[in-house]
Amino acid sequence: MPKKLPIPWFKYGELGYWMVFRRIGYARGLSRIRLLDRREGYAKTNAKKINIDNQHVTINSELTFFHFSEICFVFRKISIISVMPNNSPYHIFIVDDDPWYSEFLSYHLSLNPDYKVSTFHSGKSCLQHISQQPQLITIDFSLPDMYGDELFKSIQEFNKDIPVIVISSQEEIQVAVQLLKMGVKDYLVKDEHTQDILWNSIIRIRETQQLKEEVQQLKEELGKKLSFKHALLGQSEGIQQVVKLMEKASQTSINVSITGETGTGKEVVAKSIHYNSSRKKKKIVAVNMSAIPKELAESELFGHEKGAFTGALTRKPGKFEEAQGGTLFLDEIAEMDLSLQSKLLRVLQEREVVRIGGQDTITLDVRLIVATHKNLLQEVEKGNFREDLYYRIMGLPIHLPPLRERGHDILLLAKHFLDEFCSSNNLPTTTLSPEASQQLLHYSFPGNVRELKAMLELAAVLCSNACIEPNDLHWNTSAKAKQLKPLSAQGTLKEQIAEIIQHQLNANQGDVLKTAEQLDIGKSRIYQMLEKGEIKK
Repeated sequence: MPKKLPIPWFKYGELGYWMVFRRIGYARGLSRIRLLDRREGYAKTNAKKINIDNQHVTINSELTFFHFSEICFVFRKISIISVMPNNSPYHIFIVDDDPWYSEFLSYHLSLNPDYKVSTFHSGKSCLQHISQQPQLITIDFSLPDMYGDELFKSIQEFNKDIPVIVISSQEEIQVAVQLLKMGVKDYLVKDEHTQDILWNSIIRIRETQQLKEEVQQLKEELGKKLSFKHALLGQSEGIQQVVKLMEKASQTSINVSITGETGTGKEVVAKSIHYNSSRKKKKIVAVNMSAIPKELAESELFGHEKGAFTGALTRKPGKFEEAQGGTLFLDEIAEMDLSLQSKLLRVLQEREVVRIGGQDTITLDVRLIVATHKNLLQEVEKGNFREDLYYRIMGLPIHLPPLRERGHDILLLAKHFLDEFCSSNNLPTTTLSPEASQQLLHYSFPGNVRELKAMLELAAVLCSNACIEPNDLHWNTSAKAKQLKPLSAQGTLKEQIAEIIQHQLNANQGDVLKTAEQLDIGKSRIYQMLEKGEIKK
C-alpha cells in the first residue's frame, strides 16, 4: 500500500517556485527529498512512481528507500522546475583550495538550475573576478594565500552587501564567533552534512535579501507618496511657500523647526523632508514629547544600561541611536522639561550621547527636525524654554498655515480625501454639492486638515446618492458658533463692515497687521475703528 507523507509547503525566494524539505525515511542512507514547483506532477522512472499533489507525496512500496541522486534525476527528468522569466541566475562563488571539494559543492548547488556557480581555489583569484558581482560567496577559512577573515575584509571593501558564508574544517568556537561578529552570515564546519546545511543557509540568506529588497521598494513607494507635490496638496500662496522651504531643507542636513496649529500636517512635512533627502535609506524616528512621562523622557531619548535604575532590566538604546544615519523628529518640543532641555542641548552641541548609567560615548550622525503648535519665542520669554536651545534647534523655520487661511485648498483636499476613502472602502465616487462646498469654505476648521478628513469620511458614509449635502456634514458646534453669522440685511453697510473686521480680528487673536492683510484694507483704518470703539481688540 502506498505511503502518504505530509509535506509542509513554503514559498522560496522571489522566483515564484516552491521548495520542500522533508525527511521521509530512517535507514539505508536515505537523505532529503527536494520538490520544486507547487503543482500536481507525476514522475515515472525505472517503473518507480512518485505522485505529487498540493498536500502529500505518495510513493509506492518499491521506492521506500532510495538515494538522493536518484531523486534529483527524477525531478530533472520530469521538468517540474518553474523559473520566472527575465530573472538572471543567482551567482554564487565557491572559494576552496581543495578542487574536489569545491566541485562537489558546485555540483550539489547546481542541482538548482536557478544557481550559477563559479569555483576558485585562492583568495586572489576570487578577488580578480569579483567584478562579476556575485550574489553570495562561500570561502574556506584556510586558503593558500590568505585567511578567511582577510578575504572577507577585501570582499566587504568591494561591496559590503555581498553575503559571505565561511566553510572550514576548524571547529574552534572562538574563530566562528569572531567571524560572525565581523559580519559573516554563517559559519559551517566541513562534514558529511555540510552540503545540505549550506543549501538551507543560502535559502535563508536569499529570503532575507528578498525582504530587504521589498522593504527598500516600500520605502521608495513611500518616498513617492511623500514627494513634495503629493505630501501637501494645495495651490494657496502659503502652501507653495512651504513646499519651496521643504525642497531647500531636503538638500542639506540643517535642523528644521516646523510650527503650526494641531492638525496642519507637521509630521507629514517632516517625513517628506526625510524621504526626499540623502538620508532616506535610513530611519526616521518620531517621538511625541507630550506623550512621554517626564521621568522616562531622558531614557527614551538617550537610552540606558542594564541596572541604571529600578526597572532597567536590560540595555535599551535611545531614540537618538535608533535614528543613527537618519532623522529624529521631536514633535511638541515645547513640552520638554527644562532639565531635559539642557541635556538635549549638550547632545546637539557635542554630537554624541552617553546612555544613562553608561560610560561609553556614542558618536551621532542624526538630522534633527522639531515641531510645535506653540510660539517657541514666546515660550522663551516666559521662561518655559531655554534660549540657547531655541537657537540651536531653530535651523530652517517652516510655518504651516491653518486650513481656514488656505482658501480653495479646502475643496482640493476634500476631493482627495473623498476619492481616497471611497476607493479603499469600495464606495461609489462621492462628490460635494455646491451648498456643502460653500459651508466648508466658510467653516473655521479648528482641527485643520485632520478635522476635514474625519468630517468627509463620515459624510461619505452617511450621504445618499453619492452626493454630500450640508446635513451630511457634522460640525464642531463650539467652533461653528464662533464663525461669522450671516450678515443681517437690515444692518447698515458700516455695521456689516465692522462685523466682518471684528470677526477676522478675533480669529487672528487681535493681530491688526494680519487682519489688514487678509481683508486687503489699510491697517490705519482698523486702528481708527478701534479708537472709536466700533470694534474691540
